[in-house]
Amino acid sequence: MWIFGYGSLTWKTDFPFTRKVVGCVTGYARRFWQGSMDHRGVPEKPGRVVTLVENPEEKVWGIAYHVAESDIASVKKYLDYREKNGYTTKALTFYPLQLEQQSVQEPFQVLVYIATPGNPAFLGPAPLEEIANQIVRSEGPSGKNRDYVLHLATTMRELVPNCHDPHLFELETIVKRLAQVGNISSTETTRT
Repeated sequence: MWIFGYGSLTWKTDFPFTRKVVGCVTGYARRFWQGSMDHRGVPEKPGRVVTLVENPEEKVWGIAYHVAESDIASVKKYLDYREKNGYTTKALTFYPLQLEQQSVQEPFQVLVYIATPGNPAFLGPAPLEEIANQIVRSEGPSGKNRDYVLHLATTMRELVPNCHDPHLFELETIVKRLAQVGNISSTETTRT
């Protein structure tokens, strides 16, 4: 079994795997349209995490993890719990990143967790400034929502330096700006 990580699974892979491959799925876009009430937010103040939305013009970069036959049941159980807040699974074709020094790798099937619009935690599209404001103000058991955005952007740059993902990188810029303004405001409020 291969699992495709395009969000926190790209930097927080806490399940056993035998191999990992950088690459992409096509026909989808990565969007911060899923509410997080269990990891990066709370029910009263949900954070925002990524899901995949259909878009024939785009591709989403991430990592495919190969899970050994003996670990499939436990990994699937763990991921079903980790991605319980509105995610379902879908099989997609994964295209490995072709590196000059390696032999050509053929596309293969991966299991992907996608939060669809019909789930109760789906927040849907919004202006990036609004999404960033929600992210900067959200925190949950897994930490600050802004850290999720920053980790993901950094990881994508490291994995695929020429990664084209304007939604992620523009959001990262706004989140950094708002967090900086928030820190200045907090300091000024403390002093007065």
